[in-house]
Amino acid sequence: MASAPQSQLPLFYQDLMPLNTRDHAGWHAKQTEHATWLVNQHAVPVTADELAQVQRHYPVIFSSGDQPVPLALMGLNEGVNTFVNDDGKFIEDDLYIPAYIRRYPFMLARLKEGSEEMSLCFDPTSGLVGEFDEGKALFDGDKPSEETRQVMQFCERFEQAGQRTQAMMQELKDADILMDGEVSINQDNRPDAQPYVYRGFKMVDQEKLQNLPTETVEKWHKSGLLVLIHAHLMSLDMMRIIFARQTRQGKTPNAPQPANGELQVDI
Repeated sequence: MASAPQSQLPLFYQDLMPLNTRDHAGWHAKQTEHATWLVNQHAVPVTADELAQVQRHYPVIFSSGDQPVPLALMGLNEGVNTFVNDDGKFIEDDLYIPAYIRRYPFMLARLKEGSEEMSLCFDPTSGLVGEFDEGKALFDGDKPSEETRQVMQFCERFEQAGQRTQAMMQELKDADILMDGEVSINQDNRPDAQPYVYRGFKMVDQEKLQNLPTETVEKWHKSGLLVLIHAHLMSLDMMRIIFARQTRQGKTPNAPQPANGELQVDI
């Protein structure tokens, strides 16, 4: 069974294998309440389509670098996820789960470099797809089952949302309104405590946002981009909530030696 190209596997995926009737005719896909692949992940990509829902539960920031992407923070420090227990089970009900998480272990991938055709693939190391009897069949004879068709549709919608997200990020870059982010959080709300200062991400510069040309504001208002920007900005207050969750869970890590009274941490 051939694997898909492995040069740059996305977050969560340890391997990729194209789904086909020859090799996987009797295979099933099962669900699990234990997302073990999330345990040590503090940030997950999100799409523009779901940003308004995501911001109700997680802070939304943008990654640093030349090609920033929106991220939902599930913890403020690398290796810390405050929303799942050690077995990967979510510790809250009624929590919005980003589409990137729900897509796993499947995804669409190009099997040949330069090809426009995308094939449905899965991560064979996930333990969620295999020759076991439990779960839903992936094929009905020599045709994709209803389960596989639904997975395919979900992955196609995810790819389309990803394209809209890229277009949104290009708009923000072209307008030059992204800045290096910084959030200072006091421990235990004590004014005498050394604050944690979180850096290493990007956020929208509110001053530049307020000074945008009128035509840009009108364009973004009509397209809905302004709503998404404000959702991002409002969500930043939730970083303090995530910090409090880390503290309650005993997951606030030791920071580098204070500089100028600040405990500096990169996200």
